[in-house]
Amino acid sequence: MVHRHSLVLTCVAAIGLGRGVSPRGGAAADQRPPYDPLAVAEAARPAPLELAVDDARRDRTIPVRVYLPSEHGRAPVVLFSHGLGGSRTGCAYLGEHWSARGYVAVFLQHPGSDDSVWRDVEAPSRVGALRRAASARNVLRRVQDVTAVLDQLERWNAGPHPLAGRLDLQRVGMAGHSFGAVTTEAVSGESFGRLGPVFTDPRIRAAVALSPSSPRRGRTPAEAFAGVRIPWMLMTGTRDLAPIGDADLASRLAVFTALPPGSKYEVVLDGAEHSAFTDRPLPGDRGPRNPNHHRVVLALSTAFWDAYLRDDPRARAWLDGRGPSAVLQTTDRWQVK
Repeated sequence: MVHRHSLVLTCVAAIGLGRGVSPRGGAAADQRPPYDPLAVAEAARPAPLELAVDDARRDRTIPVRVYLPSEHGRAPVVLFSHGLGGSRTGCAYLGEHWSARGYVAVFLQHPGSDDSVWRDVEAPSRVGALRRAASARNVLRRVQDVTAVLDQLERWNAGPHPLAGRLDLQRVGMAGHSFGAVTTEAVSGESFGRLGPVFTDPRIRAAVALSPSSPRRGRTPAEAFAGVRIPWMLMTGTRDLAPIGDADLASRLAVFTALPPGSKYEVVLDGAEHSAFTDRPLPGDRGPRNPNHHRVVLALSTAFWDAYLRDDPRARAWLDGRGPSAVLQTTDRWQVK
């Protein structure tokens, strides 16, 4: 059953505040401050690490940028896959916030569908170059990149390496935007006809897809997504259209409809364009950006990671309760099932 929440922006002083039990058995208020996924400690954090994963089997090098938390203990890991024509440096606001919240954020760069596709191409030819890069072959390369990076993280974690002992690889999340959302869907439960969920990596425990999309031909959304077994969060906007890939809003919304119930979430940001989830506007955007959109993305994604990678009951209560109403605007749409 789908629970549809019509959310109104409210000021709730104790959103997600749980209650404890005193040693004598009486109820006692939890003395911790209310759960807030936007709160970060004022602590210096290390500069991101610029690393590379060499996949000798495919003769392929995958650049990665690693955002580290200030704490030096073992931390959950979130991988991020950029959109078509992007790079590991994109969506830095996500890596910076997630690492400030105690996650190791690993941002991949996918050769063949990264910024090399358009940087040295004359402006009139760039769209064509990007269209050619949005291929099934590059989807395959991308999903194999994810596996290769996870394999390398296991080796680095065993040391000697700057990441040695820093990674809790039993708690791995996957996220991506646009073509990166396609990548995320493929490695976290999407089924590909008779092949089934052939690209799913069992090390991934939860996934966030920014600007998700359904298959355009060959499979229905139900055939692609009805078998997803892990928590998913989907984020899109009412103007989330992309000139490449033919992904319209109906295609994006069809993903949530097709998912089975159980720890599935969707937000539709009013007025958000395709670039709303990235660092900067794109040519052709209709107007100024709504600064609240990034606030929503950070709050909801962080609460989701806290709930499903850290198993934090306060984050789960915030996410499944009235917490999102504190960041969403009245015209945004939020669904949980």
